[in-house]
Amino acid sequence: MQLNLFSTLTHKKEPFYPLRGKSVGLYTCGPTVYNYAHIGNLRTYVFEDILKRVLEYNKYKVKQVMNITDVGHLTSDADQGEDKLEKGAAREHKTVWEIAEFYTKKFQENLKDLNIESPNIWCKATDHIPEQIKLVQTLIDKGYTYKTSDGIYFDTTKISDYGKLANLKNQELKAGARIDMGEKKNPHDFALWKFSPTGSKRQMEWNAFGKKGFPGWHLECSAMSMKYLGEQFDIHCGGIDHVSIHHTNEIAQSEAATGKKPWVKYWLHGEFLVMNQSKMAKSTGNFVTLETLKEKKIDPLAYRYLLLQTHYRKQLTFSWEALEAAQTGLEHLYGEVFKVKSQKSIMFKSHEVENKFQEAINDDLDMPKALAVVWEAIKNNQIDYKTLLKFDEVLGLNLKKIKRLKDQKIEMPDEVKKLLDLRQQAREQKNWTEADRLREEIKKLGFTVEDAKDGQKISKL
Repeated sequence: MQLNLFSTLTHKKEPFYPLRGKSVGLYTCGPTVYNYAHIGNLRTYVFEDILKRVLEYNKYKVKQVMNITDVGHLTSDADQGEDKLEKGAAREHKTVWEIAEFYTKKFQENLKDLNIESPNIWCKATDHIPEQIKLVQTLIDKGYTYKTSDGIYFDTTKISDYGKLANLKNQELKAGARIDMGEKKNPHDFALWKFSPTGSKRQMEWNAFGKKGFPGWHLECSAMSMKYLGEQFDIHCGGIDHVSIHHTNEIAQSEAATGKKPWVKYWLHGEFLVMNQSKMAKSTGNFVTLETLKEKKIDPLAYRYLLLQTHYRKQLTFSWEALEAAQTGLEHLYGEVFKVKSQKSIMFKSHEVENKFQEAINDDLDMPKALAVVWEAIKNNQIDYKTLLKFDEVLGLNLKKIKRLKDQKIEMPDEVKKLLDLRQQAREQKNWTEADRLREEIKKLGFTVEDAKDGQKISKL
């Protein structure tokens, strides 16, 4: 069954054909590790995880590379402002190395909580300084750069198709309209290498090009992706906010250096998570972290379930009500999975259901439709436990996560037993409001309750 993906470059769905047989090179832009990732950031990583899982479901062998930006990402897209790592270090009175290590670890914990598969290769910008210097030198030798008092810049007028990913040619941008030009020759020119400011010492700086300095943000992704995936590879992903600047500049410097077009065959981007009518962002303080969800007793997989209900290319408005509904929906799904697992005989059309599921995921990762297929099959008694677990290879909801207490050697706390008894009394009195309230109290203690014909079914979260 053909896999089709929406290409940001062509603005349409394209049949997916890898460059090398059944092997896929996948580069996913990683975090700048100066603070916690917020759940808007994490939406992008869930989308990329779904992409990887869909590729694997289609029997492709995926080599995923993800960078860790621990230097060079300035607070302004115009190559100005503080380095975000230096700013984070000043905020917390730590070294930049301590900041990078701490927030890298926290990010990786977030991925684990969301059941996101780890990339095949993690690569830190600071571990690949020689590769970045070499790439800058190649661009200098080929005549694509110029030097100013604060760095080495890429001259975007040297290539005819600059901005093709974001269709920048059709935008009326004048010098100084978006940025303070400084010594730049053109408004879209960008820093490949920045020189350390005179009279100040950075914690991260290297000798190159006659001065101490540090790499520009865009440089690392080109250098590291080509080191591990080759000068041309299949898929590059990131958030929609990377299109007009970061990914546009990656393409420019990479294709100028190698002379190979296209550098990347397919570009995929995930949309924003919106909160209070604006995108979730650390710069504005308008964000929520996964740690906050966990403090509120929200299962991180409930957030993943919420994300699966909206296509990755559509904006999603976050609300606590929607998240709580997703948690209830996920618990209900776990309960239904138990019912399917316990059935001794079942009438189902496995091939028909599997075809519908694969048709959905292969249509540009249409996860809302894929979930609908799962629920319809459960409702109509057309799916078995084995098939559900196969689908979960894509969904990533850990459908075998919960086991009933009778299948576990776990003692139920007395407080939970008491609440169960009270809830049973409420059900017998048809006091459904009280029964629902008690269910929530039980959930806070780490257990979930499903109502069945033979009574209450208690499971551990």
